[in-house]
Amino acid sequence: MAKVVVKKFGNSRIDARDTAVTQKRVRDGDSGQFTTVRTIDAQSKTLGKDLSYVFSKNVDKARRDNKAVTGVRDRAPVQD
Repeated sequence: MAKVVVKKFGNSRIDARDTAVTQKRVRDGDSGQFTTVRTIDAQSKTLGKDLSYVFSKNVDKARRDNKAVTGVRDRAPVQD
């Protein structure tokens, strides 16, 4: 008798859903613009993975902001 295995092939989005990171868009009190706030469950089994995910998102945002200001992704803007 043959064993039948049913599985989806291709890119799985399960990795993004099994983290304990919640994301919320809130309005900044000073500027009035929306900002994204990510929170991490400290009791999560995947705490290290969650911290890495949030850190990588923060680095991506900082690089996008730097590119908009300086034209280069890896250089911080000059402080006056």
